[in-house]
Amino acid sequence: QVQMRESGGGSVQAGGSLTLSCVASGLTFDDFARGWFRQTPGKEREGIACIMFSVDRTVYRESVKGRFTISRDTANNTLLLQMNSLKPEDTGMYYCAAVRRLDCSGPWWDYTLDTWGQGTLVNVSS
Repeated sequence: QVQMRESGGGSVQAGGSLTLSCVASGLTFDDFARGWFRQTPGKEREGIACIMFSVDRTVYRESVKGRFTISRDTANNTLLLQMNSLKPEDTGMYYCAAVRRLDCSGPWWDYTLDTWGQGTLVNVSS
């Protein structure tokens, strides 16, 4: 059974940084690509960063490019998201997911395993 558990959220002021973690059970980085998603108030959940199956190539949504970095700790089967220069519009719930589009191409955010954790809340104040 696949389970995802996100952590690391919190409250920061604009310009601050946070690092999110996602521990997955029931799958490894050799099985799927991985993605970070967020749901901001009043909007649908969107994919913001993807790291490809078994190689460290990454894809980012334009709104986070240059500020967020997705990476993995393979030894601990943990997905990370380093978030710098945070903005109030980054406020929302953040989730990780396994991505079936292994090269993170095209609309990779539409190709996830339907297994979601509870998410971790990020609140950025101005």
